[in-house]
Amino acid sequence: MQDDLDEWELRGLDLKSRVSTLVPQDFGTLALDVFRFQATFNPLYQTYVRLRGISVEEVKTMDQIPFLPIELFKNYRVQTGFAPILFDFESSGTTGQIPSKHPVCDPGFYQAHAQKIFESQYGPLSEYHIFALLPSYIERGNSSLVFMMDHFIRESRSEFSGFYLNQYETLVDQITAALKSNRKIWVMGVTFGLLDWVDSGQDFTFWQEAVSAGRIMVMETGGMKGRREEWIRDRVHAFLMDGMGVTKIASEYGMTELFSQAYADQAGVFTPGVSMRVLLREVNDPFGQVTQAGRVGGIKVIDLANIDSCSFIETKDLGSLEPDGIRFKVLGRFDNSEQRGCNLMLAQGWGTNQEEPSS
Repeated sequence: MQDDLDEWELRGLDLKSRVSTLVPQDFGTLALDVFRFQATFNPLYQTYVRLRGISVEEVKTMDQIPFLPIELFKNYRVQTGFAPILFDFESSGTTGQIPSKHPVCDPGFYQAHAQKIFESQYGPLSEYHIFALLPSYIERGNSSLVFMMDHFIRESRSEFSGFYLNQYETLVDQITAALKSNRKIWVMGVTFGLLDWVDSGQDFTFWQEAVSAGRIMVMETGGMKGRREEWIRDRVHAFLMDGMGVTKIASEYGMTELFSQAYADQAGVFTPGVSMRVLLREVNDPFGQVTQAGRVGGIKVIDLANIDSCSFIETKDLGSLEPDGIRFKVLGRFDNSEQRGCNLMLAQGWGTNQEEPSS
């Protein structure tokens, strides 16, 4: 047992170090090393790989790696290794739904990694005043997005940065005051919160000069969280651009089950962080591959920052890849039917809400 602990600790520390210094050309090699690590030290993933009839030694390329169905984060403890779990990130959901839980063993790694991804695309946090309009997330208190944004707000070292529910007058007053500095304004909002702000009758001429100067970034996180009718992204962006008087809307793609994020500067074309890669599966075959640019498929995410959980996740999102094979669009969702991976686990006699199956 001590030998297992020593091997897990040494390999885990090495992998996190490699994630922190990762360059794109090393992604495939690191992905295979993480796969072998998690197939050894993650009991749930190890069992899933075995039930799929996959030999770890025969997996030689990224497209051969099996992806864990995201629903298993609802019913099992998805953990690699033996580190103490300090807390869980927990997903939002409508009443009666089982939330997903993502164990967090190393919050500092998550914070530093998320900051690196954001700053690689948008520049230092110290250049921003950050206004987080995230009512549904703040009300929950165990959201990965709130945890990330709290870190970003503190790192911005701005007296104006902070969280807001629906205090629109206060929000406008703070942004107006912040515009007197030379920093940029970043409004990060859950989609329904931004739509509600526009619907409140707010006059957005107060920031038009800053919009013209390129100092305003409005970013949506996607989803209505049951608060409003679901809209496609193009409709959301058109409504917000018209109502707010801005020329583009940025987007963030992240979720409870991921430690990495992807950002779209505009038009919903996401650039993943260096530790993240999106692959697509056939809509009607979870084990079939889609490689053609522009063709719709089910999104599978490789997130190498998920060292302590699982880096290979089959989501319920639909999307397409851009011609470069890296950037992607999110186009919708599958229905709520269970995917084959969950049925595969349940067929072995493991019920729901178990901490982990025996390996």
